[in-house]
Amino acid sequence: MTNEIVYHVPVLLKESVDGLAIRPDGIYVDVTFGGGGHSKEILQRLGKNGHLYSFDQDADAERNIPGDERFTFVRSNFRYLRNWMRYYGVEQIDGLLADLGVSSHHLDDETRGFSFRFDAALDMRMNTKGGTTAAEIVNKADEQKLADIFYLYGELKSARRIAAAIVKARTAKPIVTTHDLLHVTEHLFQREHEKKDAARMFQALRIEVNHEMDALKEMLLAATDLIKPGGRLSVITYHSLEDRIVKNVMKAGNTEGKIQQDFYGRIDTPFKAVNGKVIVPNNEEQQENPRSRSAKLRIAEKVLHTT
Repeated sequence: MTNEIVYHVPVLLKESVDGLAIRPDGIYVDVTFGGGGHSKEILQRLGKNGHLYSFDQDADAERNIPGDERFTFVRSNFRYLRNWMRYYGVEQIDGLLADLGVSSHHLDDETRGFSFRFDAALDMRMNTKGGTTAAEIVNKADEQKLADIFYLYGELKSARRIAAAIVKARTAKPIVTTHDLLHVTEHLFQREHEKKDAARMFQALRIEVNHEMDALKEMLLAATDLIKPGGRLSVITYHSLEDRIVKNVMKAGNTEGKIQQDFYGRIDTPFKAVNGKVIVPNNEEQQENPRSRSAKLRIAEKVLHTT
């Protein structure tokens, strides 16, 4: 377990895997492999005929792959879940687990630009082999686009002022590092909320760089089709944007939360909630793993018929 602890400390490990109600011979998917903590726990509960497919687009995650014939690693963004399951000939799965957000590995890596704690290149790509970097967005997006990113994905009230400060500063010289970005924006944060607002600014850029909301929507809709009746969906979220999407899918079967009703006025949804309210980490876990403090776990079961 050494590599997994160094790479990433899994959040709500027992609760999220318990939520899958694992069948020993079932087929499961962990769409956020990371350090492999959740995947290894799933494998411990699978029998010899069970199988686990785990997704991660970060090359660093591959060092944590377990040597287990019941395990298949998929080096890809989880938005392509449907295509990869078709590639492996899997028509239905018994459950899917997702631990969303950014891993502790990414936040602690001084070279990737995910955290304002380190002065590093503004990259923030989960997959370093392609895509647009945070620096490219900061230096090329127009002021309105930047304001939208910080408001929608960071929920920052000062989004417009942040965008204006960035556009003004980059005319003098490009903003290329995390500390460059902080230097031109930190005066806009209230002292008592400085770290929280900076974290939200970085979160917003990370979501934009990695197209996280679009990827999440595509994955959840694919999971809705793939999970067999009685199968489970277990998802850990860390901010209101992704939590709202997960809640909508589990409640209504679509990402907008639009309730569909049958002829008799009954809610037509593919899922029923397993936990009446969200599960959060206990005080001990929150103290040991600060990343877990904003975590929420939602679990739903695929229904046989509409209710």
